[in-house]
Amino acid sequence: MTRVLHTADTHLGYRQYHSPERQRDFLRAFERVVADAVEDDVDAVVHAGDLFHDRRPGLRDLQGTVAALRDLADAGIPFLAVVGNHEGKRDGQWLDLFEDLGLATRLDSEPHVVGDTAFYGLDFVPRSRRDDLDYEFGAHDADYAMLVSHGLFEPFAHADWDTERLLAESSVEFDALLLGDNHAPGVEEVDDTWVTYCGSTERASASERDDRGYNIVATEEETVAISRRGIPDTRSFRFVDVELKPGEGVERVREAVREHDCEDAVVVVTVTGDGEAVSPAPVEELAIDRGALVARVNDRREFDEEQAVDVTFADPDEAVRERVRDLGLSQAARDVDETVRASKVADSNVRDSVKDRVESLVDGGDLDAFEGAEPTAGDDPDDPGGDAAEEADDDATDDTVPAEPTDGDGQDEPPESEPASTDGGDAVHAGHDEAPETDPALDEPPDEPTDDADEQAAGSDSQASMEEFL
Repeated sequence: MTRVLHTADTHLGYRQYHSPERQRDFLRAFERVVADAVEDDVDAVVHAGDLFHDRRPGLRDLQGTVAALRDLADAGIPFLAVVGNHEGKRDGQWLDLFEDLGLATRLDSEPHVVGDTAFYGLDFVPRSRRDDLDYEFGAHDADYAMLVSHGLFEPFAHADWDTERLLAESSVEFDALLLGDNHAPGVEEVDDTWVTYCGSTERASASERDDRGYNIVATEEETVAISRRGIPDTRSFRFVDVELKPGEGVERVREAVREHDCEDAVVVVTVTGDGEAVSPAPVEELAIDRGALVARVNDRREFDEEQAVDVTFADPDEAVRERVRDLGLSQAARDVDETVRASKVADSNVRDSVKDRVESLVDGGDLDAFEGAEPTAGDDPDDPGGDAAEEADDDATDDTVPAEPTDGDGQDEPPESEPASTDGGDAVHAGHDEAPETDPALDEPPDEPTDDADEQAAGSDSQASMEEFL
């Protein structure tokens, strides 16, 4: 029997809502998963991608990751992982560094055997390159075989990866696919193979309302058992949904906020109905006064242009972003705009950063990224259900799921991703009638890369150098 903890989408380094405290929350959630693995004495921790939120994590998050991986190593628990689309780079991966330090194993097309199970890895592969995959894996003589990968696989919502083709063309017969990228947990069966997502460990989007957690996957009696465990101490989110009647407005929304315990929580207010337009500032100010860590108001209703609406300057950056969205720019143009205007890239590095972004798109053959896009209601970078551009959910919290789903990150081929390849709780026995319902919510796009100086300046805790820490 082999028991592994299956986790993914930890997104370490994500400064959600531009909050340093939220950034620390993502690391704390990963540390809790590691502590659970040690306490439960699992045979391995399997990470299915997006360990980091972007390809250039800050020193503090690197230090925290190394410390957590050392806890696993000290307990004799291997850390097996693949590269996700958020963290993928054109050169060496962070997993390669951790492997060099003896703290991780980057899974690939060759079997890595733990107990009675052979584990294989398939890094994130952009859609345009999947037709070239041959799914050739090395032979094994273990009792079971499992593939760890990152992407949106059928039959789950918003899928763009042909799971049946993978299983049919694979040189290895897999008992289970352990996946990352979809932030909602779920279990399905495809061609006698269990296909499962463990979900994210922290809420990377306001659409992720269910509790966060991970999976325990065990082999026993010629079958695979998959159970779900929650992470109970993640940051509290208070979802305040208000449907306004005609004549009702901001005061009704403020009344609804007062009905919730906002202390130390992220407060997400969503306004619907036929009432008046709601300015975010007075609602957010009330929530902050009541102790909220972060407060966001989402009122996406359409109003007649002639209708008078109170103007607020609570977030002038959002006004600029909205105008940029209306222009229907290509993804490449949006990336350039974000780098020049809104990112934390140092002024002296902006030119090189823009050059790197454009060259990576051209080198990767992603010329579609230079084509203009018609702006739509779902093409909103601040819409956590839209996943269309940078910093989703940082300044707005629309929970709408996009009508035209993407790969979970708003673009087919993230500019910084390296072309990946095959080299690269009570127990519940998964069954047709026992598979959890799959939530269509997806993860958010990465924050713009920040240099280490910005990352360190944002926090108050002292830091040692990477060399000293290692």
